[in-house]
Amino acid sequence: MQLDGRSIVITGAGSGIGRATALECAMHGARVALIDRANADAVAEEVRATGGTAVPCGADVTDNDAMHSAMARAHSELGHLDGVVTSAGIFGAHDMGPLAEISLDGFMEVVNVNLVGTFLALKYALPSIVDHGGGAAVTVASTGALRGNAMGPGYTASKGGVDALTRLAAVQYGPKGVRVNCVCPGGTDTPMTMGVFSSPEVVAAMKGKVPLGKAAQPEELASVIAFLLSDGASHVTGTRVVVDGGATIAG
Repeated sequence: MQLDGRSIVITGAGSGIGRATALECAMHGARVALIDRANADAVAEEVRATGGTAVPCGADVTDNDAMHSAMARAHSELGHLDGVVTSAGIFGAHDMGPLAEISLDGFMEVVNVNLVGTFLALKYALPSIVDHGGGAAVTVASTGALRGNAMGPGYTASKGGVDALTRLAAVQYGPKGVRVNCVCPGGTDTPMTMGVFSSPEVVAAMKGKVPLGKAAQPEELASVIAFLLSDGASHVTGTRVVVDGGATIAG
């Protein structure tokens, strides 16, 4: 999984899977640009403390102009781009419940971050990756993209859209030397889940529903993402990798 000398831009890099991915990629020799609306500077310091190179790029992934500027800064500071990881995502407090009871604003709040944010990251990163001779992109969807999900209409629809957008990008950019794959996490213990997967009740429930008996840690997703960015996955594109402890196949 060596990434020596590669320049990788990561959205949602301020916490959770994005932060873990930044640290994992840096550990394997990559230089990273970190896009986050709040914590890019703090995670950049963490990366630098390990001896890595990190460029913080504060931006809201739903803001077209901000994303254009952030990607331009990443390209300028790192010299080129070899890869992009689109890990920015949210649950929405106003996107929970039956579809007919969800407001358009509640629905779009989640779709804008999860799906539009992924689109903008790919839109502005892929040309730079192509210009440097090719590379890899990894999107982050969810097992909610694969089956009915209780997380909400916006969340489920947006993650399904990320999965589909990944396949389209793989077809369009494969001939240009870019591999595009999607990681689908199941239950993952991140700040976004507010420690729900640490509660005794949830842990007990997961032992009956998840063959591996636990939630994932962000680092377990990060290692898969780093592999997909590396030459170890040189003939893998347009696919999804489910990282859910077996929950999906168990029903």
